[in-house]
Amino acid sequence: MRILGIDPGTATVGWGVIEVEGSKNAVMAFGHISTSKDLPLSERLLEISRDLSGIIKKYRPEEAAVEELFFFKNQKTVISVAQARGAILLTLENLCVKVSGYTPLEVKQALTNYGRADKSQVQLMVKALLKLSAIPRPDDVADALALALCHASRRRMDKIRNSKD
Repeated sequence: MRILGIDPGTATVGWGVIEVEGSKNAVMAFGHISTSKDLPLSERLLEISRDLSGIIKKYRPEEAAVEELFFFKNQKTVISVAQARGAILLTLENLCVKVSGYTPLEVKQALTNYGRADKSQVQLMVKALLKLSAIPRPDDVADALALALCHASRRRMDKIRNSKD
């Protein structure tokens, strides 16, 4: 099973693809999509969609984990991030990739067993669980891989729950 994790944004979209086999997770690829603040939002959203389509066609994930929007201090930022998330969801749906959403709290809980873990703790767990030599940068990339790992964990838990029924 290949899972694509995505941390939505307008300027930077983090992404990471992991392969899951049983209880083992292996990183396939990761990176980020960057857009210029000088472009109109519509062009930035198109660029995100096109780049994401290329990533999906190259790595062929079966499922995707996309961060849910949560409390934002900056109202202007939350609107553009929501629009970027919408473009991402539409792209995934158009390419028949099953989507699940997770809040930062759910990701922290899945990776550290503590919902109030700080960003550095989550990043260290991403590095350890995927046996990486360094924490992926920028932070959006580590967040995307954390989302993919969270989804893998949720799938395993669901499988265990369903086998007991």
